[in-house]
Amino acid sequence: MLLLNGVQETMLIPLAIKASETKRDNARIQDPMAVEIVGKLGIDISKYDKFMSHEGVVARTILFDDALKHYIKKYPNAACVSIGCGFDARFSRVDNGEIIWYDLDFEDVITARKQFFPEQDRVHLVAKSALDATWPLVVEKRDQTIILIEGMLMYLKEEEVKQLFQIIKDHFKNVTVLAELMSPYAAKGSKHHDTVKYTKATFKWGVKSGKEVEKLCDGLKLIDEKSFNCEMKKYSLRGKIFAAVPGIRNINDRIAVFTL
Repeated sequence: MLLLNGVQETMLIPLAIKASETKRDNARIQDPMAVEIVGKLGIDISKYDKFMSHEGVVARTILFDDALKHYIKKYPNAACVSIGCGFDARFSRVDNGEIIWYDLDFEDVITARKQFFPEQDRVHLVAKSALDATWPLVVEKRDQTIILIEGMLMYLKEEEVKQLFQIIKDHFKNVTVLAELMSPYAAKGSKHHDTVKYTKATFKWGVKSGKEVEKLCDGLKLIDEKSFNCEMKKYSLRGKIFAAVPGIRNINDRIAVFTL
């Protein structure tokens, strides 16, 4: 039995949703490994798969995949680091045969991940906290590094977010960071979130714009920022309403692209 607590338990949310979506007719994303993992874990995932979280995870997956494919095409020999990887299977969807990939997460998460994702010639598992300044030492230095921070920054305090970006700056040159950002309003709503409320995790940080994040690290520059609304509004009436109504349309999470 897999036992995860706090923030680590939240990795079951995207896992459950990706498995559920994959099994739907006309699925918007395909993640057969998520289906396999859910089946083998034998856990009740119903509390992790609610409508708004489902639509948000699907949108997030599409946006991160598309953005990463774009930057891999631009930098085909890049080193890619997925921080807070959980059970994510993104490498299998974006691999171009040249990139080198690192999945980084807490030791208990990596231990669980190893049951389903063995290391490969160009895929490595790193059992360290994102705030452990030694993790960059295992990453092969290439001309370009692409860092993915998906579904994680909102669980850190601002000082910890600052610390993470400083670790990246201290160890890498020519970096592109793809990061999920949460609004301050949403960050206050852990107890009301449709799936996170079933875990012991708590949101701690949010920003109105990626421009605010630039202030946390010298040299960090926002290149692009896109709300998950741009995908969610394509598929449901609630998604369209959420994206259109003033006062709520700006509280959805976004994908932000930075250079450093």
